[in-house]
Amino acid sequence: MNKNLFLIFALLFALFSNFYGQIPTSKNLPKFDHRVMHFGFLLGINSANFVLERQPETFSGSDTLLVLEPKTATGFNLGIISSLHLNEYFSLRFTPNLAFASRTLNYKFETYDGEKNYIKIIESTLINLPLGIKYKSVRVNNFSAYVLVGGAYTIDLASNVGNDNNANNASDVIVAIKRNDFLAEIAFGTDFYLPYFKFGLEFKMSYGLKNLIDHNNQQFTDPIDKLKSKMFLLSLTFEG
Repeated sequence: MNKNLFLIFALLFALFSNFYGQIPTSKNLPKFDHRVMHFGFLLGINSANFVLERQPETFSGSDTLLVLEPKTATGFNLGIISSLHLNEYFSLRFTPNLAFASRTLNYKFETYDGEKNYIKIIESTLINLPLGIKYKSVRVNNFSAYVLVGGAYTIDLASNVGNDNNANNASDVIVAIKRNDFLAEIAFGTDFYLPYFKFGLEFKMSYGLKNLIDHNNQQFTDPIDKLKSKMFLLSLTFEG
């Protein structure tokens, strides 16, 4: 899913949220926000990519690197929600989740035999441990909006760092990324208080702080100076 589709979703749920919040109705779950803690789960669709910085030198042996571009791919997240209410407007939110993500690096080299293209798919199975502060608006009928800021520690269970990577064929060479990462996160969302649970829509942006590239002296990693993660996540939340 590309960023344009995420923006369309964000616009649709913002418009729906505004409409829903204006409808006069009796309050569902009137004591929900007075609890000390509550729990739930989330289902999400992610759009993962890299922020890439190239080395000034663009040569690899006798080959010239013409193009090096990261490409977005779509995955999904499954997680649980735990929220500690600090006061009427602020809460501490911990949402550990499992993410299945995929990203692609596209290369084009000028060689003695002409141009050669390589596509390196980097698949990740991520354990995300996000912790954030949520600030919500005043509840209007059965609707409220919120903003969340925080950070996360991530473990990539599919990391190939340390594996044998001495393939003779360039198409079989793996671009390995490091196992651990730290993220800065910001999210915007809406909550709808239904008769039996609270349903939410959340759009989160996560940006990696650590350089993930594993430089192992080969043509696909040497041209990269820094490779940092980036992810957009659209989640459905269910809290009881």
